[in-house]
Amino acid sequence: MRLSKRFLQKNKILALLLLAIFCAATPVMALDGNEILKQVDKNLQPEAYEMYRKLINIEPDGSKKEFVLYSVKKGQDKMVALFLSPASEKGRSTLRLGENMWLYIPAVGKPIRITSLQSVVGGVFNNSDILRLDYGAEYDSASVTEEGAEYILDLKAKTTAIAYDRLKMSVDKKTMLPISIECYAASGMLIKTLYYKKTKDFGDGLVRPSVLETDSPLYKGYKSVMVYAKINKKDLADEVFSLNYLPRVDELR
Repeated sequence: MRLSKRFLQKNKILALLLLAIFCAATPVMALDGNEILKQVDKNLQPEAYEMYRKLINIEPDGSKKEFVLYSVKKGQDKMVALFLSPASEKGRSTLRLGENMWLYIPAVGKPIRITSLQSVVGGVFNNSDILRLDYGAEYDSASVTEEGAEYILDLKAKTTAIAYDRLKMSVDKKTMLPISIECYAASGMLIKTLYYKKTKDFGDGLVRPSVLETDSPLYKGYKSVMVYAKINKKDLADEVFSLNYLPRVDELR
């Protein structure tokens, strides 16, 4: 049976009305801050890798002290760093498993416990910054907003053992990489600000900032800089991330 044009037209209008009502009743999907944070972590580093970086502490008078570190990381919660220079630090190594950290000094011969807010190199970077885990491993998104070309994530620490109680992270919408991170204590005091700069192609699809700078209102006139030279994917055995392996980290190079 052939349907009249009038019947078809009436049903088309009804279908459009129903679609409009459905769309109006369905809320616009909210931004998911944890998903954005997951993408940021993925863009900053592979699942397992090795890297070389230089850490520079700059004094108010302009004098500098430099350290070269070789580091390996696996998963969200395991990282080791080995000092290659200066000569006074060569052979020292640090291990992080979750929020637990150790420093191995060859002359001492056994690992000693260290804390996240201490610094094995002095300067503005603390041990938590030097042995940085995935942000998503330590923080949950409390809120996310949009400001022009950036997402602004308000991140809350998952436990009180984490170095900073809250982070305010600015993320570039296009690259999904961090631009800056303000680090706050539980009291609301600004501890330091991290600045990600100079995006570089490290190869194998990894394009990320090659420089991380920090300053702090608590250390007026001081600045610390990390310069990333190489970041390569690397298969790593779990035994690498153990206290017994700390004297042997140089064998990985």
